Amino acid sequence: MAQGRERDEAHNVAIGSSLSVRWVQGFPKQNVHFVNDSTICYPCGNFVIFLNIETKKKTVLQCMNGIVGIVATNVPYEVVAFSDRRLRPLIYIYNFPGLTRRTKLKGNVLLDYTLLSFSYCGTYLASYSSLPEFELALWWTSERLYDDCEHGQSSGSDRQNWELGVILCKKSQPGTDVNQMTFNPMNWHQLCLSSPSALTVWTIERSNQEHYLKAKSVKLPMEDGSFFNETDVIFPQSLPKDPIYGPVLPVSAIAGLVGEEAETFRPKDDLYTLLHPTMHCWTPTSDLYVGCEEGHLLMISGENFKATVLNKMEDEPPRELLRESGLFFLDLVSIPGLIICDQVGRNLISPVTMAYQKGGVLASGIDGFVYSFLIKDTNYKVEDFLEVEGPVEHLMFSPSYRMLLIQTDKGSIYIYTFGEEPTFEKVLEACDGKFQATDFITPGNEYFMTLTQSGEVCVWGIDDGVCVSRICLNMPAIHKAFLSKSPVQHLLYDQRGIYLLVGTSEGYIFVINAKPSSLFQILGFIEVGKDILQISTVSLLEIDMVKVMVLSPLPGTGRSRLEILTLPKRLPQVSASFADQRGRLRDEFVPKSVYEIEHTLSSAVLSFRSNQIYGFCNQVPYICSYLLPEKDHSGICILKPYQKVQSKQYGPGMLSLSPHGLWLITIAKCGFLCIRDIQTLAIKKEVKLFSNKRTEIKRGIKALVKTVLDMMKENKAVDNIAKLEPQEFGLDLEELERLHDESEEEVAKIRKDVEMQNLAKRYLAELIKEECWNSMAVKGRALKCFHIPYVVENFPMKERTDEELKELKKVVQQKNIEAECLRVQS
Repeated sequence: MAQGRERDEAHNVAIGSSLSVRWVQGFPKQNVHFVNDSTICYPCGNFVIFLNIETKKKTVLQCMNGIVGIVATNVPYEVVAFSDRRLRPLIYIYNFPGLTRRTKLKGNVLLDYTLLSFSYCGTYLASYSSLPEFELALWWTSERLYDDCEHGQSSGSDRQNWELGVILCKKSQPGTDVNQMTFNPMNWHQLCLSSPSALTVWTIERSNQEHYLKAKSVKLPMEDGSFFNETDVIFPQSLPKDPIYGPVLPVSAIAGLVGEEAETFRPKDDLYTLLHPTMHCWTPTSDLYVGCEEGHLLMISGENFKATVLNKMEDEPPRELLRESGLFFLDLVSIPGLIICDQVGRNLISPVTMAYQKGGVLASGIDGFVYSFLIKDTNYKVEDFLEVEGPVEHLMFSPSYRMLLIQTDKGSIYIYTFGEEPTFEKVLEACDGKFQATDFITPGNEYFMTLTQSGEVCVWGIDDGVCVSRICLNMPAIHKAFLSKSPVQHLLYDQRGIYLLVGTSEGYIFVINAKPSSLFQILGFIEVGKDILQISTVSLLEIDMVKVMVLSPLPGTGRSRLEILTLPKRLPQVSASFADQRGRLRDEFVPKSVYEIEHTLSSAVLSFRSNQIYGFCNQVPYICSYLLPEKDHSGICILKPYQKVQSKQYGPGMLSLSPHGLWLITIAKCGFLCIRDIQTLAIKKEVKLFSNKRTEIKRGIKALVKTVLDMMKENKAVDNIAKLEPQEFGLDLEELERLHDESEEEVAKIRKDVEMQNLAKRYLAELIKEECWNSMAVKGRALKCFHIPYVVENFPMKERTDEELKELKKVVQQKNIEAECLRVQS
């Protein structure tokens, strides 16, 4: 298998020799892309895998800076772009099949790129970032290529000019998550972005070398497919229409708004629920077909960007006949993606992808069928195209339109080839679920085995990574044992195969006899900390015991706990006397030592000499070693780091010792695997790294000693009244301790005074709040005008007493009588 690597960021790799990758086996979780008419590619961990459809040969490109993020390809010039997933990610552009890097794009994105898309001519690359920027950026990747694209031609030398990597323009859309971004293949000046709440067509305007992004939002219909009346939005419905009250003003005028803000103003309670776009595709006429979550298919005009709801032509038998015949009938369903034919007896829920074809689109979803939408004017008809074994997640035509790529949700890839005799071929068969475990098949070194979550076992060749056979574990088990109601998280044999250790989430370690002849007898259990992170063992031939170390976190403290257990070799013969009635192994027979680390570890292993612990720090990029005390102790012993090695690997990682106990293997979440010699751990590197600093410190100490000696020599020459005692040139530890105690007492006194002052202020604040706010029946409020400096305020009032209410009622009644008298007199 061919391989390419990104080598510029070599400082992130541990010092020493590097391991070469023979092959990579993985399955796509993102959309698969065509690089040319016979090669597809997809990201897999730290690699981009290129697969030749005809020869099934794989080529891998390694990203040396961590996990590969999003991938995009440009077919005419056979280039691939991908981002890495790290703080302040970069975008790399490589050619194919040479796998040489053409440029590296560095923007201002902090966390991650979510979408990449090339223009058809390959000159422009659009990127969209996630939180916090939500930024759409247009990159200029080739100046000479741009001129050829403008004139509709390109030369062979131009396609190699990927030198600039300049951001032409960018726009931020705060809070907008975009799920699809595509260039118009017929016009690179147009770019469509769709999100669950909006569909926007961006036009790239250019004046000489200046570029500008101009957005045009498509007005979407309401959920039922109808369009709302613009007059209902501009003018309020509740205002009277009688001319005596004057003209009916727009809502924005009533609010006092002017300019552009007045044109787009809508009250909060005057919103309509619109369709939710989920996917789109361009047509040769620069129109757009858009699928919606509610089950509607839209056509967006490329001239005025107006949406038209397409109508489905029904050709089904009457509903009454279906009910009489007992067949199940399904109406157009609400689906997150696109409507699909409501076939008789077929329960369709969620089509999620579509691709443009002549006269319509191809679409599919979770039912495993691909459908053909034949569109004519504003109507469309649905026909069955083909059936796939699982839910379809992505459809894509090859550059020559001779093949249709079909990708399932599991990662399997199918190729449908058009022609007089169409063919349907499985190019890549994915495993069912994530890998849970892997191990070599011994004796021999030809095969290894993997196990997935669903119970699928696969046998692979070590030399080429090809799957030899697979089987699903639906057969009867040889032996079963119910250990605990809590989930099993760890399963481990010791080095000599004496015990099988089982760790649960509730903090129980079950000790099982590993010999099949004993029918895997459960010898007992040991209670340790909950949420076990790792179990490591030391079981050597020259000792008659097995050392077991358990790493668990201490939530809320920022610490980790290590518990070291000693299991005697003869435990299987005398297990009845070693355990109590509950099966718990007695402490006197299985001694346990408890240690705590003052920082969090993600992994820890015990050295084969059982006198040292190696830990992988969780929050800082260090691997630390800790010496165990030689004497026995009671309670909890705090361990301090004995050695620190900077790993250059951020995030949690795992440690493992080699079978001979001389090599320490580390693998971090970023994907780097390093092998270190524990005999020389941190020695050479620290000497080389801090040699200059050590020399500087020695010089400083010598200079300080010389200064003190000169002062003592000068002190001897002064008068007796000014002469200092020899001990005054040293550090008075008792005086320093006294001053420290006085400062602590002063700090405690000040802290107590401040706390009492804060308590008094909080009490006063509660009194004021109760008197001036809580006791008010009418709270004090103010209404401020937008454009004039006027404020209308009400009068806060306390709740009226019974006497006040009685007097108010009397006054109101008197006023009513006076008003009635005046009316009678007039």
